[in-house]
Amino acid sequence: MSSGAPVSSRTRERRRRASPARRILLWTLRLAVVAAVFVAGLAVGRALEDAPAPGGTQTIVRTLEPLTVEPSERTVTVTTSGG
Repeated sequence: MSSGAPVSSRTRERRRRASPARRILLWTLRLAVVAAVFVAGLAVGRALEDAPAPGGTQTIVRTLEPLTVEPSERTVTVTTSGG
């Protein structure tokens, strides 16, 4: 004997298996979730594989353009005495 309130025939019908269309929908949803998790795992794996090794060296090459120097406005004359 089961304890609790009596179960109506309507409730028993709800507890039975879902309709075939509902089962197909549920399996399609489950398959889509599994596929999404699989694709996300592939993406994470590729990202980890493409990442540079920690502690590696990195070389950066830059070309510096020389600046132009403006000519001086005044003339300086230096004289030395020979002695």
